[in-house]
Amino acid sequence: MTDFEALRAAVIKGKRNDVAAIVQAAIDGGEDINLILDRGMIPAMREIGDKFSRNEAYVPELLIAARAMQAGLALLEPLIAASGRKSMGKVAIGTVKGDLHDIGKNLVAIMLKGAGYDVIDLGVNCDITKYEEGVKQGATIIGCSSLLTTTMPYMKEVVAYFKDKGVKVVIGGAPVTQAYADEIGADGYSEDANGAVKLIDSLLKTA
Repeated sequence: MTDFEALRAAVIKGKRNDVAAIVQAAIDGGEDINLILDRGMIPAMREIGDKFSRNEAYVPELLIAARAMQAGLALLEPLIAASGRKSMGKVAIGTVKGDLHDIGKNLVAIMLKGAGYDVIDLGVNCDITKYEEGVKQGATIIGCSSLLTTTMPYMKEVVAYFKDKGVKVVIGGAPVTQAYADEIGADGYSEDANGAVKLIDSLLKTA
């Protein structure tokens, strides 16, 4: 029987090798993959995310936890796909055109995967065509990230393009604010990865 508390603690502490070992042992032992996720990994990411939101944990700690989570997810993803586990929804995320920063985007992607979403990671320097590719793959929400004030204006173009197309656009990044999201008509804004998961949860519940 898997020690889910040990798995949770390993994710929170960012112990990638321990996470991979526990997950692999659980898989080899025929453990239900839903239990591995729902009792070990997802609660861990929620906990570290909540600590981050309360300023009890910081970006480096969130990053190492996210990487540890990814080590476990890499083993589970093929099994999740084969099992037909119901997805919470499909989200396409990418850093906007002209911007090559991806740490924040990567964090959001891992947090969303950990929360049960299908994530289409479009990478960096994404123009509207690239975001549209995500929609063609079934995404109902687009996440736009920007770390530069010079690339922020492209978010307005993305929001305008997808208006009335049945796709919600959410934005985030260091220089981005709720006021800017309101100004350009985005469907939502979050200042951190944990908040992004909660925002997307709420948008899909009201969809």
